[in-house]
Amino acid sequence: MNAKTLLSLAKKHGTPLFVVDHDELRKNYRLFRKHFPRVQIYYAVKVNSDPAIVKTFYELGGSFDVASMQEFHTVYENIKGLPAKARQDFIWDKVIYANPIKPVETLHELDRYKPLVTYDNHEEVKKIAKHAPHAGLALRLRVPNTGSMVELSSKFGALPGEAVDLITFAHEQGLVVEGLSFHVGSQCTNPQNFIQAIHLSAGVFAEAKSRGFNLKLLDIGGGFPAAYDATVPKFSALAKKINHELDRLFPPEIEILAEPGRFLVASAGNAVSKIIGKAIRNEKMSYYVDDGVYHTYSGVIFDHCTYHLQSFKKGPTQICAVFGPTCDALDTISLAEQLPELEIGEYLYSENIGAYSAASSTHFNGFPPAKVVHVNE
Repeated sequence: MNAKTLLSLAKKHGTPLFVVDHDELRKNYRLFRKHFPRVQIYYAVKVNSDPAIVKTFYELGGSFDVASMQEFHTVYENIKGLPAKARQDFIWDKVIYANPIKPVETLHELDRYKPLVTYDNHEEVKKIAKHAPHAGLALRLRVPNTGSMVELSSKFGALPGEAVDLITFAHEQGLVVEGLSFHVGSQCTNPQNFIQAIHLSAGVFAEAKSRGFNLKLLDIGGGFPAAYDATVPKFSALAKKINHELDRLFPPEIEILAEPGRFLVASAGNAVSKIIGKAIRNEKMSYYVDDGVYHTYSGVIFDHCTYHLQSFKKGPTQICAVFGPTCDALDTISLAEQLPELEIGEYLYSENIGAYSAASSTHFNGFPPAKVVHVNE
């Protein structure tokens, strides 16, 4: 989205402002489909759960990865107008509850929808068998997360060596394991993570078959990287490597799922903030804006992300610090931004900030989250 449009929106709606470009969402979705024609997209709702974003992906034919009942209901709101059987078919075919650990209360509520859920341990199998016996299961494997921006393997995933025993245990509890899932870590720029995970999964498929279990699906998770900068590998090259291994190791009858999130929404989000103060700190110009790490810039803390700020005004630049509005020194957006001399009341903006960001906003210190504006819906 061009800077002129962002500035106009900020003046119209006020700041802090979070702008979602739905044309960009559609472009990213179609790009993923182009390079992964065999893979069904299950949008990872946690990345940005705004109902309007969910609606856009639903209208494109997307499926959904949810990790809480609130996310489930955000998706359900888009399909509640369908007849009961159509709703049930949609939930079974197009929703995966991909949080391997679920509260008993959640399982009780999920059971009537007969969902597909993930698991990775014996205790979870016992809970599902007792509280959601109508669920179908996908066993989540622990796979390498080397080089990913956010590592997940230390928290979730069964070891490949114990996988078939866990499938057997679920079967003994009266449950059906439909297939496997894995996650290579968020913002994965190392193709080998995917390659190794696919190989490990193929090994488990073969062992399961030898013991009488015919798995039907493979969920290759998320981690598909957003093009934040030139160091991120080309998406087409990553897809080519992944597709080659999928086609080599998994016959066409095996359903392949993926849970992209960041790739789909990062470039569709833009943040605009207003300068509310300025001062010289440690011989460096410091600007204070009305957005920060407790709000749209939460990815600085939680997502290991760097969001560069740009000025709408041109001119000679200097290295500046940019702080958020709260009283906490943690509320530091950047200590090294190249910005021109600016005045209180002028604006800054950040691009490629659609992933997580607004989804993690709080009301800390009494400051509300940025207003969300949708364009090109």
